[in-house]
Amino acid sequence: MRVIGLTGGIASGKSSVAAIFERLGAQVIDADQLAREVVEPGESALAQIAESFGRGVLNPDGSLNRAALGEVVFADPAKRRLLESITHPAIRKRAEEKLARLKRAGVKTAFYVAPLLIEAGITSRVHEVWVVYLDHETQLARLMARDGLSREGALARIASQMPMEEKRRLGRVVIDNRGSREELEAEVLRLWREEILAAEGSHSDEPKS
Repeated sequence: MRVIGLTGGIASGKSSVAAIFERLGAQVIDADQLAREVVEPGESALAQIAESFGRGVLNPDGSLNRAALGEVVFADPAKRRLLESITHPAIRKRAEEKLARLKRAGVKTAFYVAPLLIEAGITSRVHEVWVVYLDHETQLARLMARDGLSREGALARIASQMPMEEKRRLGRVVIDNRGSREELEAEVLRLWREEILAAEGSHSDEPKS
């Protein structure tokens, strides 16, 4: 099974690209979704987070307070690394289980969507890397609009990741998302036809229900 790692910077449009591929019929595993799953109440990763960062990062019902945890880890690289040392092994285990199920089901191509695919050193999990690209100013503007952040807050989050220009050079395929939604849709459809359907020997590009 061919596993394509889909990555990009924060607010670059990875989820939008993944959603278009999924609508076209692709199998998509989203690391962000896995990250939410592994810190649900009752999961061992959540218990480890509470032990490491204190109960101040939990809501009254015992669930994770993402905003409180985010304030801690975005301001301190060492604490971010500590959080990653807890969550990444749990995410990896769940990702491997899901990929194995897809392979057993005879799936030919799957996308693994992960914002930190390169930074976390997990490119060995995929066969090739595709990067969703934005220039710095467009990324900054979209992040501020999406999350309601100040310029300084948005810059801090962007700075916590590999620069987009560097990440762009590491992608076998680069998906340019500087334009409109319609332009992005057209680019993804082109890649679906040329990179996925052609390789699989299929000729249908109609969205699957």
